[in-house]
Amino acid sequence: MQVVKEYVQRWYESGLNPDEYICHQKNRNLVEIEEAATGKRRTVLTFCTNDILGMVQEQAVKQAAIDAILRYGTSNSSCSVLSGRIDLHRELEAEISAFKHLPYTQLFINAWMAMQALMDAFCHLAIPVPGFHHTRETLILSDVLNHGCIISAIANAGTRSGKLFGYSPRVRVRAYRHCDVEDLARKLRRFVRAGDRIMVISDAVFSMDGDIAPLPDMIEVMQPYDGSVLVMDEAHASGALGATGRGIYEHFGILPQQAIEKGIVPLIMTTFSKFAASAGAAISSHVAELIPLLNVSPTSIGTISLSPPQAAAALESIRQLRQRPELVKTLQENTKYLRARLLEQGFTIIGETNVIPVILPPELNPKIFARQLMEQHGIWVSPIWFIAKPRLRITVNALHTKEEMDCLIAAMVSTRDVLYKSTISA
Repeated sequence: MQVVKEYVQRWYESGLNPDEYICHQKNRNLVEIEEAATGKRRTVLTFCTNDILGMVQEQAVKQAAIDAILRYGTSNSSCSVLSGRIDLHRELEAEISAFKHLPYTQLFINAWMAMQALMDAFCHLAIPVPGFHHTRETLILSDVLNHGCIISAIANAGTRSGKLFGYSPRVRVRAYRHCDVEDLARKLRRFVRAGDRIMVISDAVFSMDGDIAPLPDMIEVMQPYDGSVLVMDEAHASGALGATGRGIYEHFGILPQQAIEKGIVPLIMTTFSKFAASAGAAISSHVAELIPLLNVSPTSIGTISLSPPQAAAALESIRQLRQRPELVKTLQENTKYLRARLLEQGFTIIGETNVIPVILPPELNPKIFARQLMEQHGIWVSPIWFIAKPRLRITVNALHTKEEMDCLIAAMVSTRDVLYKSTISA
């Protein structure tokens, strides 16, 4: 452990460690937090929550979780394929399938496990079956800025989870330039071989840049490759994109069926931590045969199923959203307003969604900027300083008022002025 000790010591000395806060209570976007290092408490206005529709504090959602605990207890105490499946799982899967316009859905306890299960199921199938021989190689093409859950899964796609060696045909992984459909087309022409099973995988909304994958163009360049699979990770798209929050397909005015008609197999991963007041994930498809393979993947049978309160909260959140699409409209209006105000004040922002990255000049440290916002103005945003180009990552939600967003703008301008003066004087 000596190497670990020395590394962490240097990590702290270099200022790379995050500032840690403990939440004590929430009221809409006002949050009482405690500084982990000092124990100091303060109430702040948050712009760093992923609760994009405010469902976490919705009374009907909280009551659904409570009712599920009273009926089933706090845990299912088993994996789904053994004794851990409850009727809430079936209801939630049906609700997601209707929401995403794909008839078959499988639940997972988080996105990382869902993505790995997909690699296991698609690349390696499940168990040896008498008389069946799998001989076709797999080619996976991934956007270079995809989320870590995708990168981790495809990096390990060559071997089935839990096995040191893989006995399936080879899996080849290639990256294409960020949201660059021309490069995707070039990579398809260059790397596809006769008999390949092809998968293209992308975030729908990119979590650090806030931009949207060019879905219609991706479908067009994939059309010549009949039977190819297109995976959309809709973690930041569900509840945020489209008139009713159904995600990237609705955003572009199309349905998964249109991809199917072009010979493409659409898969959608839905996660519950952003729009559905819970935790967990799901993969939806129009291919019924994929579901049993996902269900017996190592990441499904090797862990517990989604707990009753988590399943109930996600289910009620989606039902609330389908009844109240005006929440999506409010989120989108808030996004447009805050982005416009930041641009008016001369901030450099990228993307187009409620994830709003503010790119800072290199002389301004995002951690110091965020601390100043909190300590002087009582506003909480997320500084990003070690995994991407330095930035502040602001997230707006449907509960934010114009007054609150104006407070953020004023604080951002004030903080910028103070820090610019300090850097110039230094």
